[in-house]
Amino acid sequence: MASYLLKKIGQLVPTLLGVITLVFIVIRLIPGDATSAMAGDSLSGDALNALRTRLGLDTPMWQQYLNYWGDLLRLDLGKTMVTGQSILGLIGDALPITFVIALLTIAIACVIAVALGTIAAFTAHKGKKVVDNVLTWIAMLVDLMPSFWVALLLMLLFTLTLGWLPATGPVDFGDPAALLKRIALPLIVLCLGQISTIARITRTSVLEVLNEDYIRTARAFGMPQLRVVFRHALKNAAMPIITVAGLAFGGLMNGTVITEFIFSIPGIGSLLIGGIKMRDYTLVQNVILVYSLLFIIVNMLTDILYRYMDPRVKY
Repeated sequence: MASYLLKKIGQLVPTLLGVITLVFIVIRLIPGDATSAMAGDSLSGDALNALRTRLGLDTPMWQQYLNYWGDLLRLDLGKTMVTGQSILGLIGDALPITFVIALLTIAIACVIAVALGTIAAFTAHKGKKVVDNVLTWIAMLVDLMPSFWVALLLMLLFTLTLGWLPATGPVDFGDPAALLKRIALPLIVLCLGQISTIARITRTSVLEVLNEDYIRTARAFGMPQLRVVFRHALKNAAMPIITVAGLAFGGLMNGTVITEFIFSIPGIGSLLIGGIKMRDYTLVQNVILVYSLLFIIVNMLTDILYRYMDPRVKY
């Protein structure tokens, strides 16, 4: 276990180095810069150059790169170029919102998707193709629906027509009931996509396990069908499901840009888009740095979970 963690930490350094360097270069290749976004048409000539000097954008790119690494080594994420706000504070405000939405999404999606996928696999194994085909086709159709289109339809139905759920407004952790109503529509949109993917993976994985010899042996001993499927088959088919769920959770933790934008959710995705629009180099670089760390940590936890789910897995 210790050697595995050391190996992962060793892989972390070149990964982050590559991500930081790539983002640093690419964000500066976009036409315009933070001074142009801040000034608009109000500044030009010497005034614009003075603002660029104050922000440190008049120095060569290699010098900016070294300065950024110097700040990182001091664990200083700095302030945004445009508003002067603390980047650490902005990320600290946005991350809990994204975390709550991601955690609820993956939890709800896994419960529903694993049940549907297992039922589809069981019916397919029994030769009842109708139920299996219906569930599979529904999952595929849901997976093909664009998230922005689903979001707009849900807003039209539940917000504008029925008036049940708000599509915008503050995200208040002090009022759980209001919070759940506020994030209900984003949760539905995100869950639909995750349910379809996880259900199809679950079906395939469980169907393969149901043909194994030890499953036939369990049936021969007279074990109930549900116990055989959900206790024995599903447990041994869990590895691909954990992999997909872990990757999905890592992706959700990094923000769902379209969904957050449509529903005005002040999460990590919205923070990143705001930084890109304003050409705020410092904000974009540090948000993507946090993205990378979160994704690597989630993958590491997923790998560790493998060992507890299946003792045959070695680190």
